[in-house]
Amino acid sequence: MSFRVASRLATLPPPATIAMAARARELRSTGVDVISLALGQPDFSSPQEAVEAAYQAGLEGNTGYPPIAGQKPLIDAIIRKFKRDNNIDATPERIMVANGGKQVIFNAFMATLDPEDEVIVPAPYWVSYPLIAQMFGAKAIEVPTREEDGFRPDPDAFRAAITPKTRWLVLNFPNNPTGAILERRDLEAIADVLRAAPHVMVMSDEIYEHLTFDGKKHLSLLEVAPDLADRILIINGMAKAYAMTGWRVGFACGPAPLIKAMISVQGNATSGICTLAQAGSVAALDGGMERIQMMRETYQKRRDKMIEFLKDIPGVTCATPEGAFYVYPGIAALMGKKTPQGRVLDTDIAFAEALLEEAHVATVPGSAFGLSPYLRLSCAASDEQLEEASRRLAHFVKELRSA
Repeated sequence: MSFRVASRLATLPPPATIAMAARARELRSTGVDVISLALGQPDFSSPQEAVEAAYQAGLEGNTGYPPIAGQKPLIDAIIRKFKRDNNIDATPERIMVANGGKQVIFNAFMATLDPEDEVIVPAPYWVSYPLIAQMFGAKAIEVPTREEDGFRPDPDAFRAAITPKTRWLVLNFPNNPTGAILERRDLEAIADVLRAAPHVMVMSDEIYEHLTFDGKKHLSLLEVAPDLADRILIINGMAKAYAMTGWRVGFACGPAPLIKAMISVQGNATSGICTLAQAGSVAALDGGMERIQMMRETYQKRRDKMIEFLKDIPGVTCATPEGAFYVYPGIAALMGKKTPQGRVLDTDIAFAEALLEEAHVATVPGSAFGLSPYLRLSCAASDEQLEEASRRLAHFVKELRSA
């Protein structure tokens, strides 16, 4: 029997973040001392109250099939979260829970996209937005941002990119991979563009909302433009600010007809979410902000250290991230150089591969995020790992020669 892959998968590459992390693990298995800055994996433990609540839920027998949309205690906690953190009044029919934020995106795109539809994505972007859209035959329309603008998108560029085929505009702020955030004036300008294009929905991925630096605060587009409530889908989850990546709990707030369609998709895919993870998520969401504040302060200190290291490396540029836990240094001045082992660094992919193989530091090339030549470095690692990775990167660059 010959096996044939569905056409929707035949040209679909694996996410570069996962591919680089896998190669780092492969090298480690052979005894190589690899420092991986490839994944957005917080290096904090999950909240103790979440672990205890999940354990108690198991002891109490809360282990049956859950409602597809989510259990009532978690939906209620999510509603409280939106009111507390975003000044948004949500109702149960506008909320759903999924297996991580990625499934929320998948559900939304599957529920709405037809072949040849278009999804506008500011670049750089998290790798999964265009890949998931591609799975459904839609086309990702990339709108580049600029380092000198702090990687904030130009609303006029959005206006120019919108066509009758545009179905979604994706916003991910605080941004992965750049750490950029949007100010109120940015959101107001984007809202004006959307008011002139009533056929376009907005996917606002706000999973890094609590990880902002220098006293800056995250603002949700829905809070700034409540008149667009019937077109805005907010994505969030427990992974980043709550350090609960493996619990796989994401959630969404959106217009009721869209949420209903997304629940239908999920009902035919995974059904409801692990009951123990839901119980833990309730405890984490209601557990106060002190722990998140500590994480935010730690990430800001790490960001500051990384920026200082990078500024001392000739040929490297780096805008200061305002949120999330990544830095996104530019390496345009290093293109065309050659490593001591003879690799020619003609792309940021070649640079990242050589950095991993020769200096044993795993990063992700900017081309995976739609804007190159850059690298994404995660600051979600220990101070010692970040310092050693920075030293290795500096030495790697110092050893480069003209091709």
